[in-house]
Amino acid sequence: MADLQCLPPTHQPRVSDHMEQIKDMITQIINNDCAYVVDGDVFFAVDKISNYGCLSGQKLENHRAGERVAVDSRKRNPADFALWKAAKPGEPSWESPWGPGRPGWHIECSAMSAHYLSFKFDIHGGGIDLIFPHHENEVAQSRAACQESCVSYWMHNGHVTNNNEKMSKSLGNFFTIRQITERYHPLALRHFLISAHYRSPLNYSVLQLEGASEAVYYIYQTLQDCEDTLSSFKEATPSEGTEPKGKTVRVLPDAEKCIKGLQKDFLDKMADDLNTSHVLTGAFQDALKFINNNTNTLKKKQQKQRQLAIIQSLTEIEKEVKGVLDILGLLLPITYSEILEQLKGKALIRADLTEEQISRLIEERILARKEKDFAKSDRIRADLTVKGIALMDVGTETIWRPCVPVEQEEKLPS
Repeated sequence: MADLQCLPPTHQPRVSDHMEQIKDMITQIINNDCAYVVDGDVFFAVDKISNYGCLSGQKLENHRAGERVAVDSRKRNPADFALWKAAKPGEPSWESPWGPGRPGWHIECSAMSAHYLSFKFDIHGGGIDLIFPHHENEVAQSRAACQESCVSYWMHNGHVTNNNEKMSKSLGNFFTIRQITERYHPLALRHFLISAHYRSPLNYSVLQLEGASEAVYYIYQTLQDCEDTLSSFKEATPSEGTEPKGKTVRVLPDAEKCIKGLQKDFLDKMADDLNTSHVLTGAFQDALKFINNNTNTLKKKQQKQRQLAIIQSLTEIEKEVKGVLDILGLLLPITYSEILEQLKGKALIRADLTEEQISRLIEERILARKEKDFAKSDRIRADLTVKGIALMDVGTETIWRPCVPVEQEEKLPS
C-alpha cells in the first residue's frame, strides 16, 4: 500500500481489542428496545427501525429470508440479524452479560467507528457488495444505539475484475499488488486503478497496464524535459517574476488560459463524486502539450522579454501539473529522472532484457545502417518494439524508452 502511495490509516483497530465497546453498544440497543436475547444469542429487531432499507433501497416485505442460509426459527422476523452469537465448541469466545460468545458480523464496525470517529462522521467506504446487508445493518444498529448517528457520505467502490468476473480467492483468478509491481511500476498500477470511476468495476488487462505505464512515462519525461530546459536558463530567470529593471514578467496568454483550464477541469471532475476517470485527459494533456511545445520554442533564439515570459509560463504550468499529480498520489518524493529510470527498469523486466543487451542491439543497428542493411536495422527495431522497447534516433545518438508492446498477449503475471 505504501508503494501505491496510499496514506496509512490513523488507527487500525482489531475487533478482539474492542470487546467492551461492542458489548456496551449491544447493551444500549437492548435498553432501547431494538434487540432481544434468545438462548445466549442477541438478535436485532429490524421491525423497530422505521427506515430499515434506506441505504440500499431494499424493502422488508421484499426481503426473502432463507435463500442463502436456513432461517433461525427463534427470530421474531426472518430479517433479524445477530448482534451476539452464543459460544460454540472450538470457536473463540468472550464473556458477556448474555453468556460466553462472540460478536455478530455487523456490530463490530459500528462499535469501532463510533469509538474512534463518534456516531457522526463524514465518509464510510467499502465494496459495493457490502451495501446490503452489511452496511444496511450498520445503519440500523448505529441508529438504534444513538438516534443522532449519521454518516454524511457512503462511498462504495466497484471491484477489479478479471475477464469480467470479480477477483476472488475462491475462483483462484486473483493476483496480488506485489505480483503486479514486480513487473510494473506502482505509479502505473495506481494510474490504472484511477482510470475508472471508483464506483465502477474495472476489468484487469495487461494492455491497460501497459497503457498506464506509457502514460506515466510520458508525464515524467515531459516534466524532466521541462526541468532540463529551465535549468539551462536558470540565470536568466528573474527573481519572483520581475526583471532586474523592475518590469513584471507575466505568463503568456496561452499559458494563463492553460492554467485556468487545468484548474477548472480538475476541480470540476473531482467535485463530481471524485470522478478520476478522465482527470488526466483533456486539460491535463493540454498542459503537457504546452510544456513540450514551449520547451522546444525556448531552445530557439527569442527576444529577452518573450524568453522570460516562456520561462515564467513553464515554471507556473509545471507547478500546476505537479499539484494535480500530488493530489492524485502520482507524485513521488524523488527526482523525475529517478522515476524514469525505475520505469525503464520495469520495462526491462517485462522484456526479459538487460541494459547491456539493448546497448549491443543498438550498436548492431547503427552498424547495419552504416552498411545500408536497412532490413536488419528495421528488424532490430521491430523486434524490440514487440517487447515494449522503442528505439529513438536523436541527432547522431540512439536512445531507448519503454512503449506499449505491439501484439501484446493478455496473460496473468507469473
